[in-house]
Amino acid sequence: MNLVLMGPPGAGKGTQAKVISNKFNIPHISTGDMLREAVAAGTDLGKKVAHILEEGLLVPDELMFEIVRERLQKGDALKGFILDGYPRTVAQAEKLDEILQELGKSLDAVVLITSTEEEVVRRISSRRVCPSCGRVYNLLTLKPAQDNLCDDCGIELIQRKDDLPHTVRERYRIYTEKTAPVLEYYRRTGILKTIDGSRTLEEVTKDLFESLENM
Repeated sequence: MNLVLMGPPGAGKGTQAKVISNKFNIPHISTGDMLREAVAAGTDLGKKVAHILEEGLLVPDELMFEIVRERLQKGDALKGFILDGYPRTVAQAEKLDEILQELGKSLDAVVLITSTEEEVVRRISSRRVCPSCGRVYNLLTLKPAQDNLCDDCGIELIQRKDDLPHTVRERYRIYTEKTAPVLEYYRRTGILKTIDGSRTLEEVTKDLFESLENM
């Protein structure tokens, strides 16, 4: 099964992708996670994209194309994958079609998980991260045992720059502006499926699997 998950930041794509990954035993490929790991590791890629991520902007298409192309060629993606965070522009969608054609594959579905701007800001601005082990918490849904301290390390949690409210709103604006044409691109192909992500995790998961089973 080859899937793309779409939706604004904070809509729950990553959470649902992990559920799908476990059920179908296919890799969850989050381009956002790949980029942040590169920044943390100080790689050449990380140095190129660090300021872009801090400002909530989009990474250039050609750079993303090479990253995704290399990842989809790895062995664990041969029997299927879940792309989370790519494509974000029509140009990227067209490039993804090229990559899949080269690999003899095609997309089975593009799943859009929706959420409002206010809900997205509320969720993301409540996120905290341990600067030592990288464990992620949420002050709304996944609080640490002690206020603002990592359960594993006992170190004070931090808020990433791209999780600050004003940055989240800018990310949402860019998502709305840039991604709307991509949704129309996939809507025309008949593989776009829309899920209301404002509900509980269990409700969204149930709706998602019913949608995939009816493909």
